[in-house]
Amino acid sequence: MIHTVDKKDLHIGISACLVGEKVRFDASNKPSNFCINELGQHATFKSFCPEVAIGLPIPRPTIRQIKRDDVISVSRPDGSGDVTEALSAYGKKVASMTQNLSGYVFCAKSPSCGMERVKQYSPEGNSLKSDGVGVFAKEIMEANPLLPCEENGRLNDPIIRENFVARVYAYKHWQTVEASGLTKHKLTTFHSQYKYTVMSHDLVAYKQLGQLLAKADMPLAEMAEKYVFGLMAALKVKATRKKHANTLTHIQGYFSKHLKSNERQELCEQIDAYRKGLIPLFAPLTLIKHYLLQYPKDYLAKQAYLSPYPDELKLRYAY
Repeated sequence: MIHTVDKKDLHIGISACLVGEKVRFDASNKPSNFCINELGQHATFKSFCPEVAIGLPIPRPTIRQIKRDDVISVSRPDGSGDVTEALSAYGKKVASMTQNLSGYVFCAKSPSCGMERVKQYSPEGNSLKSDGVGVFAKEIMEANPLLPCEENGRLNDPIIRENFVARVYAYKHWQTVEASGLTKHKLTTFHSQYKYTVMSHDLVAYKQLGQLLAKADMPLAEMAEKYVFGLMAALKVKATRKKHANTLTHIQGYFSKHLKSNERQELCEQIDAYRKGLIPLFAPLTLIKHYLLQYPKDYLAKQAYLSPYPDELKLRYAY
């Protein structure tokens, strides 16, 4: 991997119930196996339960989002015990204290922590659309627009799970480079390491980011801000088999002068089999890494695309 990260240095925010803390309204939890037993081996979680933090007891009456005209409030179903302001204030407080986070996992559907699709109700108790955002989660995401965020339920999808973890590690790498004192050279070096990663997500962004860095008259701070916003937006676009296959074909070109005809054919067949959905991504990547050992290419060896996160997570085995 181009940028190794020690577990103690990679901090990810998470809803406390997802790491086993019994803080839910009924004194239960919702432990995430992936977060606890897999990602937790490589990252340090910082857990938060906004409902407990603002003084609600365990157990406690349920709360919900109630929509009056265009105003959203969070309270008990009968409208009593309004905690909207308290949740919002705590969200702002946590957001100001968590600039060192490289990702966040929220508890889905929660009126305080849900990222999206939170159930809303009318004052009379009628069910409305499920298009709300948790009050606490909203403050975290608005204060940290670059922060990779995801919900526990969606992490069961292998493509979403891989995408989230890849964004977390890319963002952590950026944070490290920025903290070291950003220069134009460091910025271009960083971009060179993520070229194929971006290509596998968003080809338009791949071209735009390159054009951005070519602007000699743009102040570094402005360029860096536009770059990282463009990068994180691009990485949020889901990579597809077609886009991965295109990226793998570009990488294959680096070995064109070295591979024998049967080796070249084998790699082509692996890429094509992946494109057709017959094998997972790690198969052609394993072959490329094998050839990279045989025919070292410094530029390729530094590509985040080949090892974007610890191999032990096995995130490229499922698609």
